[in-house]
Amino acid sequence: MKLDAPVTGGPCWTELGTSDLDAARRFYTRLFGWRPETDARQEAGGYTVAHLGDAAVAALAPLYQPSQPVAWNVSFAVTDADATVRAVTEAGGTLLLGPMDVFDVGRFAVAADPGGAVFQLWQAGTFPGAGLFNAPGSLGWVELMTRDPEGAVSFYTRVFGWTVAPSDRYTQFGIGGADFGGMVTMDEKFPPEVPAHWLPYFAVADVDDTTAVVQQHGTVLMVPTSVPDGPRIAVLRDPQGAMFGVYRAGDEA
Repeated sequence: MKLDAPVTGGPCWTELGTSDLDAARRFYTRLFGWRPETDARQEAGGYTVAHLGDAAVAALAPLYQPSQPVAWNVSFAVTDADATVRAVTEAGGTLLLGPMDVFDVGRFAVAADPGGAVFQLWQAGTFPGAGLFNAPGSLGWVELMTRDPEGAVSFYTRVFGWTVAPSDRYTQFGIGGADFGGMVTMDEKFPPEVPAHWLPYFAVADVDDTTAVVQQHGTVLMVPTSVPDGPRIAVLRDPQGAMFGVYRAGDEA
Protein backbone atom coordinates (compact mmCIF):
# COMPACT_ATOMS: atom_id res chain seq x y z
CA MET A 1 0.00 0.00 0.00
CA LYS A 2 1.39 3.38 -0.98
CA LEU A 3 -0.59 5.09 1.79
CA ASP A 4 0.98 5.19 5.25
CA ALA A 5 -1.80 7.05 7.10
CA PRO A 6 -5.57 7.44 6.81
CA VAL A 7 -6.45 9.52 3.73
CA THR A 8 -9.93 10.59 2.67
CA GLY A 9 -11.32 7.92 0.37
CA GLY A 10 -8.73 5.33 1.33
CA PRO A 11 -8.85 2.40 3.74
CA CYS A 12 -8.41 3.60 7.29
CA TRP A 13 -9.39 0.66 9.50
CA THR A 14 -10.29 -2.99 9.54
CA GLU A 15 -12.30 -4.84 12.13
CA LEU A 16 -13.32 -8.43 12.72
CA GLY A 17 -16.83 -9.48 13.63
CA THR A 18 -16.43 -12.87 15.31
CA SER A 19 -18.49 -15.54 17.02
CA ASP A 20 -15.84 -16.11 19.70
CA LEU A 21 -14.08 -12.94 20.80
CA ASP A 22 -11.81 -14.62 23.36
CA ALA A 23 -10.61 -17.21 20.85
CA ALA A 24 -10.02 -14.52 18.22
CA ARG A 25 -7.97 -12.49 20.70
CA ARG A 26 -5.75 -15.50 21.37
CA PHE A 27 -5.39 -16.45 17.72
CA TYR A 28 -4.44 -13.02 16.37
CA THR A 29 -2.26 -12.16 19.34
CA ARG A 30 -0.21 -15.26 18.61
CA LEU A 31 -0.24 -14.68 14.86
CA PHE A 32 0.57 -10.97 14.69
CA GLY A 33 1.87 -10.10 18.16
CA TRP A 34 -1.07 -7.78 18.84
CA ARG A 35 -1.83 -6.26 22.22
CA PRO A 36 -5.64 -6.24 22.51
CA GLU A 37 -7.47 -3.76 24.74
CA THR A 38 -11.22 -4.17 25.30
CA ASP A 39 -13.35 -1.08 25.89
CA ALA A 40 -14.75 -1.57 29.39
CA ARG A 41 -17.88 0.51 28.78
CA GLN A 42 -20.98 -1.67 28.65
CA GLU A 43 -22.34 0.25 25.67
CA ALA A 44 -19.15 -0.59 23.71
CA GLY A 45 -20.30 -4.21 23.55
CA GLY A 46 -16.87 -5.77 24.01
CA TYR A 47 -15.22 -3.81 21.18
CA THR A 48 -11.51 -4.61 21.33
CA VAL A 49 -8.74 -2.58 19.72
CA ALA A 50 -5.52 -4.37 18.80
CA HIS A 51 -2.23 -2.48 19.12
CA LEU A 52 1.34 -2.87 17.94
CA GLY A 53 3.36 -0.79 20.35
CA ASP A 54 1.29 2.35 20.87
CA ALA A 55 -0.38 2.19 17.45
CA ALA A 56 -3.93 0.95 17.00
CA VAL A 57 -3.95 -1.40 14.00
CA ALA A 58 -7.29 -3.28 13.94
CA ALA A 59 -10.31 -4.21 16.01
CA LEU A 60 -12.07 -7.36 17.14
CA ALA A 61 -15.73 -7.36 18.10
CA PRO A 62 -18.52 -9.83 18.84
CA LEU A 63 -21.36 -10.32 16.39
CA TYR A 64 -23.98 -7.71 17.20
CA GLN A 65 -26.90 -9.28 15.31
CA PRO A 66 -27.80 -12.84 14.25
CA SER A 67 -27.55 -12.12 10.53
CA GLN A 68 -24.02 -10.72 10.78
CA PRO A 69 -21.45 -13.07 9.23
CA VAL A 70 -18.09 -13.87 10.79
CA ALA A 71 -15.84 -11.69 8.64
CA TRP A 72 -13.21 -9.00 8.45
CA ASN A 73 -14.62 -5.61 7.40
CA VAL A 74 -12.80 -2.73 5.73
CA SER A 75 -13.55 0.93 6.54
CA PHE A 76 -12.89 3.83 4.18
CA ALA A 77 -12.25 7.35 5.48
CA VAL A 78 -14.75 10.07 4.57
CA THR A 79 -15.18 13.68 5.62
CA ASP A 80 -18.99 13.47 5.77
CA ALA A 81 -20.59 10.08 6.35
CA ASP A 82 -24.11 11.32 5.62
CA ALA A 83 -23.13 12.86 2.30
CA THR A 84 -21.20 9.74 1.32
CA VAL A 85 -24.19 7.55 2.15
CA ARG A 86 -26.25 9.63 -0.26
CA ALA A 87 -23.55 9.15 -2.90
CA VAL A 88 -23.58 5.41 -2.26
CA THR A 89 -27.31 5.05 -2.78
CA GLU A 90 -27.33 7.38 -5.80
CA ALA A 91 -24.64 5.17 -7.38
CA GLY A 92 -26.71 2.03 -6.86
CA GLY A 93 -25.36 0.85 -3.51
CA THR A 94 -27.34 -0.08 -0.41
CA LEU A 95 -27.22 1.38 3.10
CA LEU A 96 -27.17 -1.40 5.70
CA LEU A 97 -26.61 0.51 8.94
CA GLY A 98 -26.31 4.11 10.13
CA PRO A 99 -24.95 6.66 9.81
CA MET A 100 -24.49 6.82 13.57
CA ASP A 101 -22.14 8.38 16.08
CA VAL A 102 -19.73 6.22 18.08
CA PHE A 103 -19.20 8.17 21.28
CA ASP A 104 -16.86 11.04 20.31
CA VAL A 105 -14.50 8.88 18.24
CA GLY A 106 -16.32 9.19 14.91
CA ARG A 107 -19.40 8.58 12.81
CA PHE A 108 -19.84 5.45 10.74
CA ALA A 109 -22.12 3.61 8.36
CA VAL A 110 -22.21 0.18 6.77
CA ALA A 111 -23.09 -0.15 3.09
CA ALA A 112 -22.92 -2.60 0.20
CA ASP A 113 -21.90 -1.93 -3.39
CA PRO A 114 -24.23 -2.97 -6.25
CA GLY A 115 -22.48 -6.35 -6.43
CA GLY A 116 -23.14 -7.05 -2.75
CA ALA A 117 -19.68 -6.41 -1.26
CA VAL A 118 -20.06 -4.87 2.20
CA PHE A 119 -17.83 -2.02 3.36
CA GLN A 120 -17.83 0.64 6.07
CA LEU A 121 -17.55 4.42 6.07
CA TRP A 122 -15.66 6.22 8.82
CA GLN A 123 -15.89 9.94 9.53
CA ALA A 124 -13.18 10.61 12.10
CA GLY A 125 -13.83 12.31 15.39
CA THR A 126 -11.11 11.78 17.97
CA PHE A 127 -10.03 8.57 16.22
CA PRO A 128 -8.72 8.90 12.64
CA GLY A 129 -8.10 5.20 12.04
CA ALA A 130 -5.10 2.90 12.12
CA GLY A 131 -1.89 4.42 13.42
CA LEU A 132 0.33 2.05 11.44
CA PHE A 133 0.21 0.58 7.93
CA ASN A 134 2.47 -1.75 5.93
CA ALA A 135 4.51 -2.95 8.92
CA PRO A 136 4.35 -6.58 10.09
CA GLY A 137 1.04 -7.16 11.86
CA SER A 138 -0.71 -4.15 10.33
CA LEU A 139 -2.99 -3.55 7.36
CA GLY A 140 -1.14 -3.22 4.07
CA TRP A 141 -3.61 -3.87 1.24
CA VAL A 142 -7.33 -4.35 0.58
CA GLU A 143 -8.85 -6.42 -2.20
CA LEU A 144 -12.32 -6.44 -3.68
CA MET A 145 -13.65 -9.81 -4.82
CA THR A 146 -16.53 -9.19 -7.23
CA ARG A 147 -18.51 -10.79 -10.04
CA ASP A 148 -19.13 -7.39 -11.66
CA PRO A 149 -15.75 -5.67 -12.16
CA GLU A 150 -17.03 -3.02 -14.56
CA GLY A 151 -19.88 -2.12 -12.23
CA ALA A 152 -17.50 -1.99 -9.28
CA VAL A 153 -15.13 0.41 -11.04
CA SER A 154 -18.04 2.65 -11.97
CA PHE A 155 -19.44 2.61 -8.44
CA TYR A 156 -16.26 3.22 -6.44
CA THR A 157 -14.83 5.87 -8.72
CA ARG A 158 -18.13 7.75 -8.51
CA VAL A 159 -18.45 7.46 -4.72
CA PHE A 160 -14.81 7.93 -3.67
CA GLY A 161 -13.06 9.37 -6.73
CA TRP A 162 -10.55 6.53 -6.81
CA THR A 163 -7.95 6.29 -9.54
CA VAL A 164 -7.89 3.00 -11.44
CA ALA A 165 -4.82 1.26 -12.86
CA PRO A 166 -6.21 -1.56 -15.01
CA SER A 167 -4.25 -4.45 -16.47
CA ASP A 168 -4.98 -7.82 -18.00
CA ARG A 169 -3.95 -9.50 -14.77
CA TYR A 170 -5.02 -7.23 -11.93
CA THR A 171 -6.80 -3.89 -11.52
CA GLN A 172 -5.56 -1.60 -8.75
CA PHE A 173 -7.34 1.22 -6.92
CA GLY A 174 -5.70 4.34 -5.55
CA ILE A 175 -6.03 7.88 -4.29
CA GLY A 176 -4.37 10.24 -6.74
CA GLY A 177 -2.43 7.31 -8.14
CA ALA A 178 -1.23 6.08 -4.73
CA ASP A 179 -2.50 2.50 -4.89
CA PHE A 180 -3.95 0.91 -1.78
CA GLY A 181 -5.89 -2.06 -3.13
CA GLY A 182 -7.01 -4.15 -6.03
CA MET A 183 -9.83 -6.13 -7.55
CA VAL A 184 -10.25 -9.80 -8.43
CA THR A 185 -13.04 -11.03 -10.69
CA MET A 186 -14.87 -13.98 -9.11
CA ASP A 187 -15.11 -16.62 -11.84
CA GLU A 188 -16.39 -20.21 -11.87
CA LYS A 189 -13.67 -21.23 -9.40
CA PHE A 190 -15.57 -19.38 -6.70
CA PRO A 191 -18.56 -21.32 -5.30
CA PRO A 192 -21.82 -19.47 -6.00
CA GLU A 193 -22.59 -19.24 -2.30
CA VAL A 194 -19.47 -17.12 -1.69
CA PRO A 195 -20.62 -13.48 -1.82
CA ALA A 196 -18.69 -10.54 -3.19
CA HIS A 197 -16.54 -9.12 -0.40
CA TRP A 198 -13.60 -6.98 0.64
CA LEU A 199 -10.53 -8.85 1.87
CA PRO A 200 -7.89 -7.17 4.07
CA TYR A 201 -4.23 -8.16 3.71
CA PHE A 202 -1.88 -7.85 6.67
CA ALA A 203 1.86 -7.43 6.27
CA VAL A 204 4.01 -10.14 7.84
CA ALA A 205 7.72 -10.78 8.10
CA ASP A 206 7.43 -14.27 6.58
CA VAL A 207 4.37 -15.51 4.69
CA ASP A 208 5.37 -19.18 4.95
CA ASP A 209 5.94 -19.03 8.72
CA THR A 210 2.63 -17.23 9.24
CA THR A 211 0.82 -19.81 7.12
CA ALA A 212 2.37 -22.62 9.16
CA VAL A 213 0.97 -21.09 12.35
CA VAL A 214 -2.48 -20.79 10.81
CA GLN A 215 -2.39 -24.43 9.68
CA GLN A 216 -2.34 -25.48 13.33
CA HIS A 217 -5.61 -23.74 14.18
CA GLY A 218 -7.28 -22.34 11.05
CA THR A 219 -7.43 -23.05 7.31
CA VAL A 220 -5.14 -22.24 4.39
CA LEU A 221 -7.28 -21.17 1.43
CA MET A 222 -4.39 -20.21 -0.85
CA VAL A 223 -0.91 -21.54 -0.14
CA PRO A 224 1.99 -19.08 -0.10
CA THR A 225 2.46 -17.87 -3.65
CA SER A 226 4.89 -15.43 -5.22
CA VAL A 227 2.96 -13.16 -7.57
CA PRO A 228 4.91 -12.33 -10.78
CA ASP A 229 6.35 -8.81 -10.33
CA GLY A 230 4.45 -8.62 -7.04
CA PRO A 231 4.49 -9.77 -3.43
CA ARG A 232 4.48 -13.19 -1.84
CA ILE A 233 0.97 -13.76 -0.50
CA ALA A 234 -1.36 -16.30 1.11
CA VAL A 235 -5.08 -16.31 1.90
CA LEU A 236 -6.09 -17.78 5.24
CA ARG A 237 -9.15 -18.43 7.42
CA ASP A 238 -9.20 -18.11 11.18
CA PRO A 239 -10.77 -20.79 13.45
CA GLN A 240 -14.14 -19.01 13.47
CA GLY A 241 -14.24 -18.74 9.67
CA ALA A 242 -13.10 -15.18 8.87
CA MET A 243 -10.92 -14.87 5.75
CA PHE A 244 -7.89 -12.60 5.47
CA GLY A 245 -4.74 -12.31 3.40
CA VAL A 246 -1.09 -11.85 4.31
CA TYR A 247 1.82 -10.59 2.25
CA ARG A 248 5.53 -10.19 2.90
CA ALA A 249 6.29 -6.78 4.36
CA GLY A 250 8.55 -4.77 2.09
CA ASP A 251 7.18 -6.33 -1.07
CA GLU A 252 5.26 -3.98 -3.33
CA ALA A 253 1.60 -4.86 -2.75
